[in-house]
Amino acid sequence: MHTIETLAALREQLDSWDREGLSVALVPTMGNLHAGHLRLVEEAKTLADRVVVSSFVNPAQFGPGEDFAAYPHTPEEDERQLRAVGCDVLFRPGAAELYPATPATTTFVEVPVLSSELCGHFRPGHFRGVATIVCKLLNLVQPDVAVFGEKDYQQLLVIQKMVEDLNIPTRIVGVPTVREPDGLALSSRNAYLRADERAKVPFLFHLLGETAAAIRKGGRNYAALELEQMERLRLAGWRPDYFAIRRRADLKPATAEDTALIVLAAAWLGRARLIDNLSLNLTPAGRAD
Repeated sequence: MHTIETLAALREQLDSWDREGLSVALVPTMGNLHAGHLRLVEEAKTLADRVVVSSFVNPAQFGPGEDFAAYPHTPEEDERQLRAVGCDVLFRPGAAELYPATPATTTFVEVPVLSSELCGHFRPGHFRGVATIVCKLLNLVQPDVAVFGEKDYQQLLVIQKMVEDLNIPTRIVGVPTVREPDGLALSSRNAYLRADERAKVPFLFHLLGETAAAIRKGGRNYAALELEQMERLRLAGWRPDYFAIRRRADLKPATAEDTALIVLAAAWLGRARLIDNLSLNLTPAGRAD
């Protein structure tokens, strides 16, 4: 595996692969890798001849008071893990490589409407930062395919919409969430959890599953279900941002006629803001597939 830190060196490597006629997959990350990231790399290896993993903590997707300065960095361990799973290139640029202009003069990419829902409502500007950095990486690497986790389902839809609208010739692939045995979705921010908080974490996934089960049994008062689960999170010591039942295709509020649904939640437990989701399919008659 090669670790590359400059755009010039990245282009040189990509040009070499292009001359050989090799396909390329990209896995964008912010480093501090865990088994969920490695699952993305493994999927990418099945989709292309060569895999590039980017590691960059993107300042443009952090808002005021968020954890940009504290975001965990584990560069040596990241390299070790990526070598073990057969990554070809780790692209680890400095901020000046990707953002040579000042923030006030930088061009941004924004996906309207979808970026202001759910997490976008509670983190204004977050998805503008995500869309911008992913657009930059897709332009730099020009991969045949790019792989993202479904844990941040809204992010996945934002990127898919951006690629479609801007005619970017990269296929976007989502990979199911990797979980701990008790249901906790793997995340770099799980490191913020204290031991006593970690013991409470399975409750979030439990509520997602309970809500999906209620819908499968015919529950269609989605607003009431959302309010009930928000209150249960509060009573359990969480600070919920949202608990939502949405249409999977576009994250619009689900109606009784919709059959492809997703239940999503974002909630704080101590310093950790955890997000998770669970998809379900219904037949037109309301029975689960």
